[in-house]
Amino acid sequence: MTAPAERIVIENCAVATVDADGTEYPAGHVVVAGDRIESVGPGPAPAGLDGVVRRVDGTGHLLTPGLVNTHHHFYQWITRGLATDHNLFDWLVALYPTWARIDEGMTHAAAQGSLAMMARGGVTTAMDHHYVFPRGTGDLSGSIIRAAAGMGVRLTLARGSMDRGESDGGLPPDFAVETLDDALAATEETIDKHHDASFGAMTQIAVAPCSPFSVSTELLRQGAELARRKGVRLHTHGSETVEEEQFCRELFGMGPTDYFESTGWLGEDVWMAHCVHMADSDIAAFARTRTGVAHCPSSNARLAAGIARVPDMLAAGVPVGLGVDGTASNESGELHTELRNALLINRLGAHREAALTARQALRLGTYGGARVLGRAEEIGSLEAGKLADLVLWRMDTLAHASIADPVAALVLGAAAPVTLSLVNGRPVVEDGRLVTADEDAIARTTRDEARRLARIAGLSG
Repeated sequence: MTAPAERIVIENCAVATVDADGTEYPAGHVVVAGDRIESVGPGPAPAGLDGVVRRVDGTGHLLTPGLVNTHHHFYQWITRGLATDHNLFDWLVALYPTWARIDEGMTHAAAQGSLAMMARGGVTTAMDHHYVFPRGTGDLSGSIIRAAAGMGVRLTLARGSMDRGESDGGLPPDFAVETLDDALAATEETIDKHHDASFGAMTQIAVAPCSPFSVSTELLRQGAELARRKGVRLHTHGSETVEEEQFCRELFGMGPTDYFESTGWLGEDVWMAHCVHMADSDIAAFARTRTGVAHCPSSNARLAAGIARVPDMLAAGVPVGLGVDGTASNESGELHTELRNALLINRLGAHREAALTARQALRLGTYGGARVLGRAEEIGSLEAGKLADLVLWRMDTLAHASIADPVAALVLGAAAPVTLSLVNGRPVVEDGRLVTADEDAIARTTRDEARRLARIAGLSG
């Protein structure tokens, strides 16, 4: 006989379910049974529940789905604060030689730092696009996956690759790239070793050649074929800057979207980071093929890339989620700040005050991200049967207490403290601190690894 699931009851809080109807309760409850959400509704939880191991009084709090990050580069945690006044291409040229010196120890420490910062700020599903694989530096993919497992956070690892070095007209130095065959073989090995296709998986793998200006056409084409043969998703950077569009037109005779379509890189199993410079025809192609977008407003501003046309994408039906992007172009490394920045920056665009609402911003960071990662049936909203990935935000402190609308307070106000964050019904954050890792130890380790990398890069440069 199977033992009844242990239950956690959270009640007396405002609830934003982010379901299809945008259901909200000014005072409601959620019941978690094991790793699933059992019930969501107004008022207190049902009386007489068996197996309740914890009751949380959420008075003064807002309960939302856990945040879902759709684009990141964890390794950049140890190169923050460099090249702070560069555009994308100049920034990449400045940092590639340093990044090409990373090893397994650095990658693991940087992943811990990136994950800890996101988790502490309400992220329950993280994504890492790792594409720098120097020869003979250990199991970098494994080190990232171990870091996420230790943190207790759900992970999509996009196994990246670069095979177009400087001698082939690309941006990365030749010593920082893989061969076509090595990149494809290593990506397939990562899928075979780590990808879990089951409901509730903690680790999934995507195929992720880095960008049009750092990979060959053949790597894009064969990467897409590999992903579809293995049944995994595809990810890359697209239409980030005007320089990228010029590069594509000069090298391929067409813009980025047409180039991606010619290599098999549009489809409902694909999502791309940034997509800042999109014409109406590009947005229509993404909508027609249901290709997803990871919107990274802070990084786009940091690198002066421009303002993505998110309102137009949403109106056309393009799946859109939020991304932190690598912390060498978004030093805060927190996704909940992207809720605010997505709303504010998009209001500087053509749609002005009608660009996005606070609730649309929250949807981008939750359900939108789940949809982009292909996991909308499992996470992204508070609904019975979905995985118990949720966050309880404190809203009764000085920073938020005078804002009557808790969703507006979360999105437009200062970063809200996280009282409780659950992944699979298990606590990851309690009262603003990680319970699965030692934040202070991670801070020391990441500082030491950043200094070690700086020394190596200096000696090698």
